[in-house]
Amino acid sequence: MAPVLTSPLVSTQWLADHLGGDELVVLDASVHTVGTGLDTMWHSAVDSYEQRGHVPGARFADLVDAFSTPGAEVPFTRPSAERFEAAAGDLGVTNTSTVVVYDDSVGEWSARLWWIFRSFGFDSVAVLDGGFTKWRDEGRPVRVGALRQAPSPAKTPDDDSAFLAGEERPLWADHARVRRAVTGEEPAALVFAAPAAALGDDHPPIIPGSTPITVDTLVDPDTNAYLRGPKLAAAFAAVVGEDEIVTYCGVGSAACVDALALTVLGHDKVTVYDGSLLDWWRHEPEALAS
Repeated sequence: MAPVLTSPLVSTQWLADHLGGDELVVLDASVHTVGTGLDTMWHSAVDSYEQRGHVPGARFADLVDAFSTPGAEVPFTRPSAERFEAAAGDLGVTNTSTVVVYDDSVGEWSARLWWIFRSFGFDSVAVLDGGFTKWRDEGRPVRVGALRQAPSPAKTPDDDSAFLAGEERPLWADHARVRRAVTGEEPAALVFAAPAAALGDDHPPIIPGSTPITVDTLVDPDTNAYLRGPKLAAAFAAVVGEDEIVTYCGVGSAACVDALALTVLGHDKVTVYDGSLLDWWRHEPEALAS
């Protein structure tokens, strides 16, 4: 029987207690970046997963390619349902699995994959609070090398054990939706999640009317775990009372950290601007000219 989740976040102790359990799938979703702003480049962290180690039994989830749309105009554009099914199925995920995702950063990539799973109707998924950093710093076991036994190949759609995505939920915003928020036609709080260091000093303007609530203000610097209770509520005090919140960042990864944190706070109308600033700037040439 798959472990039961009661929160979008699970502790390192929870994972240690359930590691190796039936139908638990642990995914390392780490992505590494080079550069800042418009010069940023993203790379799969599979080499780090194999050479620097990972949670024992964890499988590597490639957000750069497998869980994105290849050839899209903006990096990390969310995948189609069919591509998501194939990528999840290749990692051994079934519709009865419990999935725990982590990364080796502040949680933006694990939150991104968590949001993708949820957007396709899969709710038995959580993020490891504190990620691989907290797991490693606590002295918990780490496995080096590629996964010895490959996951079972994806099943055909008529197979009862095939992984099937549900109907996509309205958890994403696009340029048109954000534009309506900016003009006031359809109000929503716009929350900017990317740390200043990620954009560098020389970049086009962010979306007008945004409230910066960056990911580094949502995690404890000593443990890499999410803030909780009054501290987390205080971080979102400027927007938490709004009916709808749209989070965004550079490409739509850090935005998912804010979306996860708002979900923990119980806000039920949050969307992530897929493509985020890279999509905004390509639709708003005057911003690039600023």
